[in-house]
Amino acid sequence: MAASKGWFNLETAAGTIPETQFFEGDSAFKFLGLTRMQRLYGFGGCLAIGFILSLLGSILLFLPGQLGSFAILYALGTIISLVGTGFLIGFMRQLKLMFKPVRVVATIIFLASIGLVFVGAFVIKSDILCLIFVIIEYLAYTWYTLSYIPYARSAVLKVFGM
Repeated sequence: MAASKGWFNLETAAGTIPETQFFEGDSAFKFLGLTRMQRLYGFGGCLAIGFILSLLGSILLFLPGQLGSFAILYALGTIISLVGTGFLIGFMRQLKLMFKPVRVVATIIFLASIGLVFVGAFVIKSDILCLIFVIIEYLAYTWYTLSYIPYARSAVLKVFGM
């Protein structure tokens, strides 16, 4: 089979693209022996699976009596998506970056809101509370993600007049 041509041919480009900070060696990758392409596949697979699980969970939120299923699928989807980024930068490095001072508050709120979705679903049994915790989770994850982009948080605050 001939190598495909085009800008998105990662196999051919693998020898020409220098290793970036996202693909630096990590003890987990050395132990697992994953190549750059395998890590990209791991990231893409986790992202797709996480998205599908979260979407299915979100659909279940609006069906009567499916609050527990929603919480499990939605939280599992979120966690699998988060694990996917570990394939890019390494799992230990990701944990270290998550708890840097610039993003520790967003990380704690994000992780706590995942737990609170379970509390809302299984303890309080409130659809509305679950939805509120999901919104908080989404906002915390967005704020967390913006911390990786230079000046992104400042720009967002400026747009909202803060």
